[in-house]
Amino acid sequence: MTATESLPRGCTFDPADWAILARHWYPVALTREVDGAPLAVTLLDERLVVYRANGSVVVAPDLCPHRGLPLSMGSGDGTALACAYHGLRFGEGGRCVGIPAHPTAKIPERMHLATYPSVERYGLVWTCLRPTSDEPDIPRMALWDEPGFQRINCPWIDIAAFAGRQVEGFLDVAHFGFVHLESFGDPGNTEVPEYTPVRHEKGFSVDYWSTVSNYARGGPKAPDGYLWLRHFDVHLPFTATLVVHFPGGGRLNIMNAASPVSARRTRMFAPIARDFDTDQPVQGVYDFNRTVFEEDARIVEAQRPENLPLDPRIEVNIPADRSSVAYRRGLRDLGLSHFFTA
Repeated sequence: MTATESLPRGCTFDPADWAILARHWYPVALTREVDGAPLAVTLLDERLVVYRANGSVVVAPDLCPHRGLPLSMGSGDGTALACAYHGLRFGEGGRCVGIPAHPTAKIPERMHLATYPSVERYGLVWTCLRPTSDEPDIPRMALWDEPGFQRINCPWIDIAAFAGRQVEGFLDVAHFGFVHLESFGDPGNTEVPEYTPVRHEKGFSVDYWSTVSNYARGGPKAPDGYLWLRHFDVHLPFTATLVVHFPGGGRLNIMNAASPVSARRTRMFAPIARDFDTDQPVQGVYDFNRTVFEEDARIVEAQRPENLPLDPRIEVNIPADRSSVAYRRGLRDLGLSHFFTA
């Protein structure tokens, strides 16, 4: 069975905007979170359950079709999910495979779960609520599968802000010396050199060269005058990747995958690939990453309006905002309008 076409109960999005956003793929869980137990997640106000059955991941509405209990309250053994109310069991593809009260009776077709497509990639479980193609359109993360690169899946971070605001903050290159003072920012180096976004089919890319270091404060120092290359790539609507080129040729690629829980809450996933310090504990990466994104969260959670104004008359731009301008134009080109300009 496939999921229905109705809007989620209590939807916080404008219906037309929700219909556009629901066509895209978003991560909803770390692969390592999906084991025997069912996992409750929310995407675009849709409450979902994620579980694993015989190695495959199932994403379905978090509701038992029998008597309406959230399936995430149940239990799982790696082969099926069992509802906590009457023990109905749901296996691969959301198929009901057992009704304890009637073990030999034929299982009604309507007892099988509606499901959403799922793909495991970059250590994340991705899904789409209203797919328009059989081919998953999952953002590309360069370097993840390259030899010599360590793969790191940072814990997700919940942010009380709209996904568009969070992604725009990730793309912003003028805030380093003001916002990231505990992590890597330099308050004495705040001038933004010129840069030019280049549009492509999925969004746009940017090569940004500057002397702002990406080393943690108190850590190594780059050679005097070293120009850091930060290559941003945006996959609309809410995913961006950043490749940072370090002195000595090392590279780090981080994906900022902003999963819109609702119009006012975002779960941010950040897989990382790097080809240096690969023998070091990943906890240091977790800690640094959390510091950086919590610095950003403090800002985006305070911005008003909470949504992202796509009307260029609402907020004033400066030359350093070229990525922001390109990002907002890209969202407008997707057809998003009313909610984002309120």
